[in-house]
Amino acid sequence: MYCDRCGGAAAEGDHAACAAARQLEPPRYCGQCRRRMKVQVVPTGWTAACVEHGAVRN
Repeated sequence: MYCDRCGGAAAEGDHAACAAARQLEPPRYCGQCRRRMKVQVVPTGWTAACVEHGAVRN
């Protein structure tokens, strides 16, 4: 598993800053495969899509 903000391994290092930033930002990396996701931000929320694992919505 990977951090969906920085792309680093979730089990390694401290991701407290990533968790705090994710309260306001969409994910940038897929948490399953670490690929960079296509992110679209609209006034009502955001959509992030991984080529392999599909879309995540807010």
